[in-house]
Amino acid sequence: MADKQEFLTYKGYPLVRNGNTIYFGNTYDPYVVTMKIASTRPQNGQTLTDKVIVQLLNTDPSVRPRERIVKTSEKKGLFAAMDIAYIWLARYNKEA
Repeated sequence: MADKQEFLTYKGYPLVRNGNTIYFGNTYDPYVVTMKIASTRPQNGQTLTDKVIVQLLNTDPSVRPRERIVKTSEKKGLFAAMDIAYIWLARYNKEA
């Protein structure tokens, strides 16, 4: 029997990272967000996220892949990307 896996969450939505891509939201909701880390920069011995491409995606499998991208934005820093991602998820999943 498989154990239930717990995900890291942010404001009630699960976060899953795969390489430089972060998936944000529940896949059973109408919309999820992907955040692709486009560039990083060193600061005080650490690597910080510099540029993030944020995309709101429709999860409906009947929609063609190119039409699944609902919104796209480029943000400076991970905090700004997470902020807009949360706003989009809350707004679009509520309307659906």
